[in-house]
Amino acid sequence: QVQLVESGGGSVQAGGSLRLACSASGTTALTYCMGWFRQAPGKEREIVATVASDGPTNYAHAVKGRFTISKDYTKNTLSLQMDSLNPEDTATYYCAASSTVVAGTCLRPLRDYNYWGQGTQVTVSS
Repeated sequence: QVQLVESGGGSVQAGGSLRLACSASGTTALTYCMGWFRQAPGKEREIVATVASDGPTNYAHAVKGRFTISKDYTKNTLSLQMDSLNPEDTATYYCAASSTVVAGTCLRPLRDYNYWGQGTQVTVSS
């Protein structure tokens, strides 16, 4: 089992920055893929960024160049640095991990991520 707890959400004006953190506990050694996802009101949950345990990262086109995903293996923490935020980034952000994917790309359907945090709200005002 893996437990994920997000923190760092909040409200910010357009152009501002926020840093999200996800604290992971449990059998985290089994999670090859971890990532950040978001869900805006009335929309489906979507991938924001993913990182594999051997290093490769992936970003959604909408956030590429503005967001940076990183993982601190010593602290079992997944982070998402979000810069140049705009109102379209407003959503609930979720940390997730997969214990079923063991290799290859982490750009996978949401159903492949079997551990989820409770989410943290990010609101960007214009």
